[in-house]
Amino acid sequence: MNHSPNVASFITNAAGLALCVLASRASIAADTPAAPAGAPVSERREQSFAVRMDNGSRILVRLCRPGTDMPARLVVINHGSPPDPAARPRMQPGRCDEEAAQWFLTRGYVVAFPLRRGYGATGGEWAETYGGCDHADYFHAGLQTARDIDAAVQALTTLPFVRPDDVVVVGQSAGGWGTIAYDSAPHPKVSAFIVMAGGRGGHLHDHPNENCQPERLAEAATHYGATATTPMLWVYALNDTFFNPRIAQALYTSFTGAGGLAEFHQPGRFDGEGHQLFFGKGGSAIWGPLVEKYLTELPASNQ
Repeated sequence: MNHSPNVASFITNAAGLALCVLASRASIAADTPAAPAGAPVSERREQSFAVRMDNGSRILVRLCRPGTDMPARLVVINHGSPPDPAARPRMQPGRCDEEAAQWFLTRGYVVAFPLRRGYGATGGEWAETYGGCDHADYFHAGLQTARDIDAAVQALTTLPFVRPDDVVVVGQSAGGWGTIAYDSAPHPKVSAFIVMAGGRGGHLHDHPNENCQPERLAEAATHYGATATTPMLWVYALNDTFFNPRIAQALYTSFTGAGGLAEFHQPGRFDGEGHQLFFGKGGSAIWGPLVEKYLTELPASNQ
């Protein structure tokens, strides 16, 4: 795709910013010790880790292992952000027994649930703020989310039971927005990106179908699409009250119009709130076949 000089200059600057934001080192340490060999599977296959970033921050991760000791492909599942800021400190990482984790575990993946900066027991600075509705900066907010995801990827792929590459990144809501942002930056260890109801600024003042400047969200999606390199899967349910069909389609059009590659699906209504499709009970019957097809057809390396 050809770009005007001004747009080309922005793309160069955006790519440089993304590289700068994500170019941090991460280390990992067990937050809880692994159970000894021969321990019950429930004890031996779930562990907690602390990923430490070079800025001194830490990210707590719950890790769920399949029934094998051979190095397995990693899927990093990234949570959303509650509309009420008071709910952030109460958040917990996903569970190994929940439906989304089990879908991947039964297919042989190692499943990771990072708890990003500013959430739950991870605590610290809420790095992914977009700065308020009047001047919403969704572009930089997404890159900060991507930074935390990248730190988890870099650290977890050093574990002996995790393959060092071919990582799958899944994000729901704000985690999905960070997943889109991550594709716009260098990601040599990641080969697949799955966005479930990705976005920011939904439920303004905790009201369904009210959004904070969705046009700025679409603008940021344009910037991400200009430097994204890996084909993505996007899924938004029809009755999503955070990002309705009009907003979801605008994001997709902006992202792909700038050069990003994405397969867009909009299944029908899910339960009482389509935004909960990925984590909702029975949701995998809808998104599972889409994810299976995407992962089967996508080449292992897209860099």
